[in-house]
Amino acid sequence: SELSPDPRDQFQALPSPPGSVPSSPQPPGISSKLSPPEPAFGASSGAPGLPRAAEEPARKEPLSREERRRRRRATAKYRTAHATRERIRVEAFNVAFAELRRLLPTLPPDKKLSKIEILRLAICYISYLNHVLDV
Repeated sequence: SELSPDPRDQFQALPSPPGSVPSSPQPPGISSKLSPPEPAFGASSGAPGLPRAAEEPARKEPLSREERRRRRRATAKYRTAHATRERIRVEAFNVAFAELRRLLPTLPPDKKLSKIEILRLAICYISYLNHVLDV
């Protein structure tokens, strides 16, 4: 199967609205979110030894907090760290469910239960124990 074309390509042939500046690489209304990320500091494609300011024009306004956060999240290092934290969180979550499951009486004792079944059974078992203590 053939890969679908870049969605931005369909806008390249559209005429610019009156009064727009044609020097923009993207047509009006297209967010810069679709643009490929800029290379990381030190990984520029310009001439070696030249300062970064010499190889590209300076920005007129500093990046917004949200744009800086978005770019930071796009780095491979950030994604790897986030995936590791998420894996640890999910593992701790599953360990807690396994411990809760171990404490619940079922027939057979090794019956596999879903997480929602474990929670519902725990609620019923706690209610039962509460009733036993009240009698």
